[in-house]
Amino acid sequence: MRRRRRPGSLRGGRADAMAPILDHLVLDVRDRMAAGAARLAALGFQLTPMGKHSLGSANHLAVLAEDYLELLGTDIPGGALRPDIAAYPVGLNGLVFKTGDARALAGDLVARGVPALPAHEFHRPVDLPDGARDEARFRTTRLDRAAAFDGRIYWCEHLTPQHVWRKEWQAHPNGALSVARVLVAARDPERQAAMFRRMFGEDAVRAGEDGRVLLPCGPAVVEVAPHALVQAELGAAAPDPAGRGDHMVLVALRVSDLAATAALLRAQGIAPDARPGGLRVAAEPALNATLDFLA
Repeated sequence: MRRRRRPGSLRGGRADAMAPILDHLVLDVRDRMAAGAARLAALGFQLTPMGKHSLGSANHLAVLAEDYLELLGTDIPGGALRPDIAAYPVGLNGLVFKTGDARALAGDLVARGVPALPAHEFHRPVDLPDGARDEARFRTTRLDRAAAFDGRIYWCEHLTPQHVWRKEWQAHPNGALSVARVLVAARDPERQAAMFRRMFGEDAVRAGEDGRVLLPCGPAVVEVAPHALVQAELGAAAPDPAGRGDHMVLVALRVSDLAATAALLRAQGIAPDARPGGLRVAAEPALNATLDFLA
């Protein structure tokens, strides 16, 4: 599959201006992989077969047109978790941007005062349609945990994108096409905005209403809003913070046919709340994240 040049790739021997483009979101499920996968399937997502990383974790993906959702944890009930994810509860904890060169990006970020960690590479086996086996390989650079909200921010360089964005994995019964919105609850949105500006440049961040901060990421937008506004919007549909302070609470996805999505959810015994232009599914224990479906 031919891919366009990704942000962070080299141009003229150095990392280019890093316009933020969302790569994927991580839903941590800890040792509850089966429950998380069952819930996403009930919500109408087709999941990839379980993958096992060289880092020691396991995952399933819901692959969309240009981004995806990742269930991340261990496939062993009660099993040990990867050290860098062990502290996070079930829920949305990973915000991941695209890069074409993680190593160059790490150096560029550090040079601009962004506390990025050195790039590292890992892989997982993948079965190919012809029955052969290969490896999906990745190189990432992460933001130091202390510099972000209570979650992980990192950039992912896909060394084998053809092993992720496969057409047979991109057709979802719920009609999901792409991530449209990511909502982060924060005590001080401007603190996160300041880091986004250092990461992506002054012009990358926009001011929203009522103290909200907006980071457009291609077809998606990351919205950082004060806790009170998030509570007012989500109410009982909000996830359990589970000890987190500033944290990701909601992902909204565009779908091809909202009425068909609603019918599928009802057939699964899920009663979404109708909202202008969309549907909302309240957070529950298997995923601990609020999901919106948008026309």
